[in-house]
Amino acid sequence: MRITSARNPKVRAWAELKTRRGRLEQGRFLVEGAREAARARAAGIRPQAWLVWPERAGAEEAALLADAPVYELSEAAMRKVSYRENPPALIGVFERPARRLEDLPTRPRRVLVAVEIEKPGNLGAMLRSADASGADAVLVVGEAVDPENPNVIRASTGTVFTLPLAAVDHDAARAWLRERGLQIVAAAPRARRVYWEADLSGPTAFVVGAEDRGLPPGWLEAADLAVRIPMEGVADSLNASVSAALLLYEGLRRQRRG
Repeated sequence: MRITSARNPKVRAWAELKTRRGRLEQGRFLVEGAREAARARAAGIRPQAWLVWPERAGAEEAALLADAPVYELSEAAMRKVSYRENPPALIGVFERPARRLEDLPTRPRRVLVAVEIEKPGNLGAMLRSADASGADAVLVVGEAVDPENPNVIRASTGTVFTLPLAAVDHDAARAWLRERGLQIVAAAPRARRVYWEADLSGPTAFVVGAEDRGLPPGWLEAADLAVRIPMEGVADSLNASVSAALLLYEGLRRQRRG
């Protein structure tokens, strides 16, 4: 089916998926780009529609066009739907996954807990680091950003779909970590212990908050250990995604050593 008008009702409904409200109300979300869409499909997330810019699409996009209706969009319609300044040749409309705690591994060794991360790009980069370092699960805590935000998907390069991930509230996250016997390690700039001095050889959850506000008091109180990343220059903090990467890789190094 060919759609040329940006005012088409279907185009307007898809464009609403750029907002959190639209995603929640419709129960679906957008995946922009062939690489990210392929990772969503490989993770078992069901496509509901494929939106194609035929003048730009090639073999990579054509290989994905199955299991859902295909709509060919004009440039104007594609720009209406896309979150990006330069829209891709393919956008997938997918059903929102449940993101439940009961679907996570029962005996994780390394878990990233991202608490109230407000910038979608930061959360996406944290997920990419979690994937690269072999984290067993990620908990996205709070309602600042949802994992289906287009910039989360883009910054994660689609690893948001391949990681075991649950979006939960604070109490549920802490209860789940305790039930699995994970050491809770909180990143805190004023902690006395530097992160490489901590014993991270056992099952550990690394808890990272937003770079401007840090972690809420409830997480600092629940932590078994608070650690800091030393800052030797003028800056008083690192980007949240950089902090997460340092902690995750230190955990990987220590657990490999045993």
